[in-house]
Amino acid sequence: MTSVLEAELLVHLDAQITSARRLLGLVLDQGKAIRQRDVDAVLARLTDVQTEMGRRGALEQDRAALLQRAGAALGVPAAQVTLERLCSLVTPEAAASARERSAELRGLLAEIAREHGINRALMRQELAFLAHLTRLVGQDTEPGYARPGGTAQPAAGGGWAKFRALDLQA
Repeated sequence: MTSVLEAELLVHLDAQITSARRLLGLVLDQGKAIRQRDVDAVLARLTDVQTEMGRRGALEQDRAALLQRAGAALGVPAAQVTLERLCSLVTPEAAASARERSAELRGLLAEIAREHGINRALMRQELAFLAHLTRLVGQDTEPGYARPGGTAQPAAGGGWAKFRALDLQA
């Protein structure tokens, strides 16, 4: 049981690290696209991020199964299985490797969170700029935009114009 659990633990951590590296690359690429105001690339990276998050969902299922098996071996519920408890079930060499990989994974996840936060701030900044432009355009007599304190004007053809500067809904 120990050698099987040991192998599963190390393989799982490697898979998590590979996925996190891929996700970090995508988030960094998305940040570049945002800075370049390349909407198509931003949306393409968003799709890639969503795909990777789907893969990470499968990894989380694998993680839950691994914790269940470890919990059974330890005689505790899976929710109480920690890395240190897992390390008590494997050889000292595998435990050291698991700790190193876990630290690397935590570092990658922290960097992903940081870069994602930066991307969100950049997107808010770009959207604020678009909102400002939209308000400026509203000063003109273009159909479909309301003047401040005024009423919206119908678009040509009698309908109401619907303008979408940026649609972030996936």
